[in-house]
Amino acid sequence: MAKADHIPYYLMEAFDQPWKEQLSGRTEAYWGMFSADRQLKFPFIGPVTEDTGWPWKALAASLLALIPMIWFGIRFSRFKPMGRLFFDFLIQLACGLIVWSVTLPFNFYLDWIDWSMLVLLFPAQVAILLINGFEFTEVLWRREWIRHAGMLTPDPAEKQPFVSIHLACYNEPPEMVIITLDSLAALDYQNYEVLVIDNNTKDPAIWKPVQEYCEKLGEHFRFFHLEPWPGYKAGALNFGLKETDPRAEVVAVIDADYEVRADWLATLTGHFHDPKVAVVQCPQAHRDFEHNRFRRMTAWEYDGFFRIGMHHRNERNAIIQHGTMTMVRRSALEGTGGWSEWTICEDAELGLRLMHAGYELVYVDELMGKGLTPADFKAYKSQRYRWAFGAMQILKGRWSWMTKKGPLTSGQRFHFLTGWFSWFADALHLLFTLMAIFWTAGMVAMPQLFSLPMQLFLVPVIGFFFAKAIFGFVLYRARVPCSWYDTLMASVASMGLSHAIARGILHGLTREKTSFVVTAKSRRLGGSNFAAFAPVREELLMACALLLCIVGMALSFGTRYIEGTLWMFILGAQAIPYVSALAGAWIAHTAGDKAG
Repeated sequence: MAKADHIPYYLMEAFDQPWKEQLSGRTEAYWGMFSADRQLKFPFIGPVTEDTGWPWKALAASLLALIPMIWFGIRFSRFKPMGRLFFDFLIQLACGLIVWSVTLPFNFYLDWIDWSMLVLLFPAQVAILLINGFEFTEVLWRREWIRHAGMLTPDPAEKQPFVSIHLACYNEPPEMVIITLDSLAALDYQNYEVLVIDNNTKDPAIWKPVQEYCEKLGEHFRFFHLEPWPGYKAGALNFGLKETDPRAEVVAVIDADYEVRADWLATLTGHFHDPKVAVVQCPQAHRDFEHNRFRRMTAWEYDGFFRIGMHHRNERNAIIQHGTMTMVRRSALEGTGGWSEWTICEDAELGLRLMHAGYELVYVDELMGKGLTPADFKAYKSQRYRWAFGAMQILKGRWSWMTKKGPLTSGQRFHFLTGWFSWFADALHLLFTLMAIFWTAGMVAMPQLFSLPMQLFLVPVIGFFFAKAIFGFVLYRARVPCSWYDTLMASVASMGLSHAIARGILHGLTREKTSFVVTAKSRRLGGSNFAAFAPVREELLMACALLLCIVGMALSFGTRYIEGTLWMFILGAQAIPYVSALAGAWIAHTAGDKAG
């Protein structure tokens, strides 16, 4: 209308009045031609430009990104050109966001929630984006893995290192343990022993059959029943160290539900001929899951880390040691203090300690044994909670190792600090969701006090959500040998663990200890359909609260404001992990022998 009537400008207000934001929204707060501190926003010549400083901001972002981009291109010249170009694009994007966030307070009147998002949320998102982007780039566009280890030609019997295999168990079904013992008895290896250490199982009907079976298997097998015994699994393994045959050079650890390949020891112990090698680690893998929808989705969810994350970490000798399908040089294990009983993730802590002592850890991506997935969603959640809690114990206990210059390389410190960032993102998601529920309730009930978040903040949040989802999905399709359906279901399983991980992180940061809960592998039957959701009561409440928030926003604001529509989209995205947990619990409850 102004153009049709040849009116150059229509002056609504002379000065911005931020206090009006509480009365009628952000628009009236920004109607002025001058800012609230009497600075002219734009010249009265030519067309109105929303941000007159954008060329300088673009220049600043480009200069800020220039050196990191050049450094990355030189430092990682082993990546394919497309990979270096892609990560340089991420660097430029990150620097653009940094410049934008630094200059934002000069252009807008920010309230406390705006400042919270600007100071806490955006730096975390930028960091996680670059960390995930680096993994994405290295896995997809490497020319070859630098540190690659495989199976070796078996040594003759006289050169085989003596291996002591330790199997710690607590309250495990004897028929399951016996299957594991049979596979160990069938090993194509001469120099080994098996120590079965049952700690604190009270019912003799559970541990006695295992003891009797060990006696039948002969001199390679020894059984110990400990009651009472402290230290959980680490305590049992430390007892095993004291009982280990003096000839043993290598200590191997497996879980009570694993069936191992006959050539496990024969083809891998040769790596210990290198005195620098302290650990030889194989992936965790699973069996008997193909015809059970829940076991199938969880099996493929586990597989992603060993096909993607472990290779990425192995490039810098920074793998996470796992407490099964692992072999450890005995002298290194005992020389660095044995298994740590102060953390419930004694395996990961040992791996970090051995790296700190200067040893090499070897990862062989070969399925040398397969176990059972967790029995139900409760066991699945409990295991991931334990891992997250234990990770925080390690982070607190070894903080100086990972933040100060020392024996650990920069690559090792990088992986152990950033490797848990995705779990910190789950904790931030929980906190942000609780804040969003509170703020949405305020916008619906008292709109005069609670305003819609700025569109400028909402768009990057949505972009980060999509980027992280795309990274994960593309990597799965590239590295994990499963179908599209299994990729989707593995994603549901992974997202369904978000709340359990968040609780583990927050509890691990604020508490010293928690109980070590053994992951149940045998099927738990019975219960009504309502009982299916008993393990996910908190997730159900969060999902319902978010749904009510979306309904409240739709009734109060509809689609009149872009900010309101974007906020409803974010609330829906925040609900995905909680809905995934409900889906996982239901699938676990109803899963039978029918293929998914």
